[in-house]
Order: sequence, then structure tokens, then C-alpha cells
Amino acid sequence: MSFKSNQEEEFIEELESIIMDNISDEQFGVSELAESVNMSRSNLLRKIKKYTNLSASQFIRQVRLNEGMKLLKQSSMTVSEISYKVGFSSTSYFIKCFREQFGYAPGESRKDNLVVTEDVLEENGDVSKEKITLWPVVILLILIIFAAGYFVIKESAVSEETDLEKSIAVLPFKNESVDSSNLYFVNGLMESTLNTLQKVGDLRVVSRTSVEQYRDSKSTIPEIAEKLNVNYILEGSGQKVEDRVSLNIKLIRASDDQPVWTQQYNRKVVDIFSLQNEIATEIANAIKVIVKPTELEQIQKKPTENLEAYDYYLKALDPYNSRTKEGLVKAIPLLKKAVEHDPQFALAYADLAISYYFLDIYQVNKKYTEEINNYADKALLYDPKMAESLIAKALYYMHKKEYRLALPHLEKALEYNPNSTDVVQILSDFYARVIPDTEKYLEYALKGVQLKVGAKDSSTFSYTYLHLSNALIQAGFIDQSIKYINLSLAYNPDNYYSPYVKSLIMFAKHRDIEQTQVELGELWRKDTSRLDILQEYAKMFYFQKKYDSAFYYYEKFVTARKTNGLEMYTHDDIKVGWVYEKMGHKDKAAELYKSFADYLVKDNSIYNSASMAVNYTRQGKYDEAIEQLKVFSNQDNYQYWIILFFELDPIIEPLKSHPEFKKVVSEIKNHFWDDHDKLKEKLENKGLI
Repeated sequence: MSFKSNQEEEFIEELESIIMDNISDEQFGVSELAESVNMSRSNLLRKIKKYTNLSASQFIRQVRLNEGMKLLKQSSMTVSEISYKVGFSSTSYFIKCFREQFGYAPGESRKDNLVVTEDVLEENGDVSKEKITLWPVVILLILIIFAAGYFVIKESAVSEETDLEKSIAVLPFKNESVDSSNLYFVNGLMESTLNTLQKVGDLRVVSRTSVEQYRDSKSTIPEIAEKLNVNYILEGSGQKVEDRVSLNIKLIRASDDQPVWTQQYNRKVVDIFSLQNEIATEIANAIKVIVKPTELEQIQKKPTENLEAYDYYLKALDPYNSRTKEGLVKAIPLLKKAVEHDPQFALAYADLAISYYFLDIYQVNKKYTEEINNYADKALLYDPKMAESLIAKALYYMHKKEYRLALPHLEKALEYNPNSTDVVQILSDFYARVIPDTEKYLEYALKGVQLKVGAKDSSTFSYTYLHLSNALIQAGFIDQSIKYINLSLAYNPDNYYSPYVKSLIMFAKHRDIEQTQVELGELWRKDTSRLDILQEYAKMFYFQKKYDSAFYYYEKFVTARKTNGLEMYTHDDIKVGWVYEKMGHKDKAAELYKSFADYLVKDNSIYNSASMAVNYTRQGKYDEAIEQLKVFSNQDNYQYWIILFFELDPIIEPLKSHPEFKKVVSEIKNHFWDDHDKLKEKLENKGLI
């Protein structure tokens, strides 16, 4: 018996030592720990659970938090510095975990007794000049919660041994029907359950795309939970036989792979909506989720009263979710059938609008503008408080390039569905590409990581880190951007965009344009259909005034763009036209200059004045160009790329001799770095970096 105790102790000490050796590496997790001790993940999970009664991720986090406690007591480092020192990428998440582990905020560990003072409250965004003890604050918070009209769904028989984070993955339900054609119905029940749960702000729900990979997986529940970074897994199986549906549902606590709630249902299909609401309520009940009255209203809402309409809707889901042209073309007639049977089916109208938007998104000649608008309006008419209705209308405004009208719809959609990966990703892309705003883009990208929007499967997390890296470089955070683009590639080396973005980030670091040209060329040759890389590759030759090579690749780009009827990168047509003119193709150059002029008329972004300056310079109107640069110098939150590439532009060359050029360019650079410093301070205060 003594030997076994020593063996356990030595094993745990070995694990703690390995974790301490990698304490500041936020990516050092279960897989890395298992590799370090030459064990499989499953064996490590079982052994840690047996010896500590913790999951492997909880054990690693506990070691990090204990080290954080030690540093708080023995050093003068700030809470933010310590959080990164012990491997947390977010200060606010470190504070949350610390409070859960020790029962109080990190700042309180430096006090002789548990008293909340000004510096402690600042951690939580609430500053008071008076010292108050902890318990009155807790009581006050409880009263505030009740006064705000919140309520807690009744407690269930869940074990009180651990207070787990409220996070869940709803795995694809298994079809037990003899008739395989009923798979769409079982899939629809799974997705409806997931969508209902996503409306609860107190519960983190990973996306459908993230769980789909586990449809036929042989991975264990702890392994899936570890991969998706959730504490609960919902499994289900069912079948539809004539007018009845049978379901077996099991909610599993990942830490010990034990069911905390199971239920069997056998209902008539006509009761399907009440069944879905009942399942969602029971799950929230089992996890002890706090549900707001407005959220309850959304949960209890029936999408339609017409079962035939709902059946068509369920049949449309799989092709609709593919977001491919073929899938959307297949989904649209089914969704139309749904609204024929129920002319007030808001969700089907919203999905129709969204389907037409994605069919039309890259076409020069838009075909479906009216369809998008009409279906979005009908969705809003019949359910103005549904996230999908608001997304549909926002996409219509984006389709029309009325971007500022889209924004409030997206923000409101996020209120109705706090777990919507679609909305967060659209908002992130919105501020990256549509209305460029480096501050907003970075804030949403950071929230995407901090709030763990989506799942931590390799592909999803790779793209999350890509967005964050891209946002960081646009705001001038070069080293941080390199860190996250490397993480993006580490999670998924096959990420479609990360190698391309990394080559540009490394240019920001080293300013070696020839090396950047070589890297982009290698990437393009791996996939010559990539027009995004092709135009950037051509641009590198343009910046070096290698016009013959620039022309060779720009001509490929222009031809492919025209052949495929695409409207993309028109903001660079002045550069393409310049190259064509240098190579003697004056008529084609004139067409491209005209295209750029048309783009300027429609461009309402903060970059319009900078683009106007380039156009005036090409026309030899240097004083007008300088005036436009002065206008641009007063803009806020423009991208770092303009600092990096503006003076490399050959068109700008003659403007450099203007007596005011150096001064106005210096003002542009100084303004950028002032914005950068303000943004850094703001994000640090929010605990986002």
C-alpha cells in the first residue's frame, strides 16, 4: 500500500515538473503532456483522473493557477503579467479561473485578509474608494441578479463535487431508423437542440461544424470533450416511424465520463416542438444554467405550427449548411416549399435570404438582390427578435454595400444569440474588410479567442488564430501577430489562408520585399487558382518596378477575373493599369483607370482620401494629392499596411519631391502609432491582451 502511494506521488510530481518547465507556453496541453511522459492521451486521462479526481486539462490548469498564486505572493508583477507568465492568453480568463479555484480574485491574494479594495475592484471593472468586505459584495450581487429579473432553472440531481464551467457540445444524433431516408429528421432534431441552447448567454455551446467531425468517431467522451474544450457532452439517438418519434438522450459530464441526466422520449411527431423545448430545458436544468426571461421567450418559441413546412425545412438543412453552390441550389426549393405550407415561417424565410446572398456574393452582375431583401423582410416581419432574421437583413445591406445599415442588425443578432459563431465571424470580417477598422476588428478577433467562440478543434481554432493574427498585424502588433499566425499553422498546416498571410506579416517584420515575392510565388504555384495570392504576387513585382514580370502575372489575374465574372480587388486597378501602361497597352490601361475611378465614387471607407491621393498623383495633380493625404492623416484606425507599402508605390514617386510630402507622411505615421498606443492601453484595460 505504501509503495502504491509513493508511486502515485512520484507520477504526479513528474507531471507537475513537466508542466512547470512549460508553464508560460499556453499551447502546452494534454497531448503535449502525454507525449512528454510517453503515454497515450487516454491512458494519461485515466491515470490523472484516478490519482487526482481531476480531468487532465483541469490538472494542468490547477498547476498553472498554483504557480500564479505563488507569483502573486512573491513578486511585484501585475495580474496581467502573471497571467501570461503561467500560460493564460487572456487576463480576464485567468481572473475567472483563479476566482473559481481559490474563491477570490487574484488581487486579493496580496492582502492579509480577504478585503476588496480599489485595486481588486479594478480587476473586475468596478472601482470604489471605500474598502468593503467580500460577503456584503456577494450578497449585493445576489440581490442585483434577482432585481434584474433573472431566474435560475430548478436544481437537478447533478453531483455537487465539482463546479464545472457551463460548456457543452451536442454531438450528431445517431439515426436508428430502418429507413435511412429519415436521417435528415434525426439530424434536424440535433441541430434544433443545439440552436435552442445557443440562445442562452450563460452557456457556451460549440458550433455544429465543430461537432460534425465526431459523427462516426471512435474517440472517447473525455477525448472529445478535451478536443472541443467543453465540460459536458450531449449524445442522442432516435428514429421516426410513421407519425411517432423516439429519442434517447444522455448528458455526460466529461471529467469522469459519467451521465448526469438521461431520458427516453416516445412522442407523436405533432409534439416535436414541445419535445425540443423540453429537452433544452432539462439540459439547462441539469447544468444549472442561468436563463434570462428574454432567453426563455426565445427558447419556448415554436418555429412553425405546420409540420409539413417543418419537414421541408429539416430536409433543406444539410444542403443549406454546406454553403456550396450545389448545396444552396438544392436547399432553396425545399425552403420555398416550407414557406408555401407556412407563409409565416420566419426561419425558412431567413435561410432563403441567406442562401441567395451566398449564391450572389462574388458575382459582378447581381441576380438576387430583390429575393434577398424580400425574404429578409418577411423573416423580420414574422420574427424580429430572431438572430437569423437580423443576419438576413444585415447581409442584404452588405449586398447593397450599405454597410453602416448592416451593423446594428448584426449587433442585435448577437444579443439574441450570444453563442452565434456566424455573427461573431461576420462582425470580425465586417471590420477587417467591409468597413476597415483595426480597433473593432482586433476586439472581435480577441473575443473570438477569449470567449472560445466555436470549438478548439484544430481547423476551427486555426482559423480563429488566423483572424487574430491578421487583426494584430493590421493594428501594428507585429510580434504578437507572428505568434498567432504560427499557432494557426501549428493547429492546421493546411489552413487555406495562413501561409499567405504569414508571408506578408514577415515582410512587416523584416521589410524584405524580394523574399516576400519568392514566398508568394511558391504559394501560388501550389495552387494557381488562387487569385488572392496571384494579385499579391504581381504586386510585389510592381513595387520593385519589375513591370514585365508584374504584367505577366497581372494579365493572368485580369483574365481570370473577367472569365469568372468576379468583382474583386478593384481598389488595386490603378496599379494594374499603371503596369499595362508601362508595357504599352494604353487602351487596356485606360479601362483599368476607369474601373478605379468608378471604385473611388462608391468607396465610403476611411481610405478614400488616400486612394484619391494616388489617383491625383498619377494625373500629375500633386497639390491636390497632398491635400487628400492631409485629409487621410486625420482618419483613425487605419491599417498598418498603408504605413508599410504607401511609399513603395511607384505611382507616388514624383510626389516625394513635393515640399509638403515628408511632413504629411510623417503625420500619417505618427497618427497611426498614436492610435496603436491608445488601442494597446484600451485592450489591456479590458483584459483582452
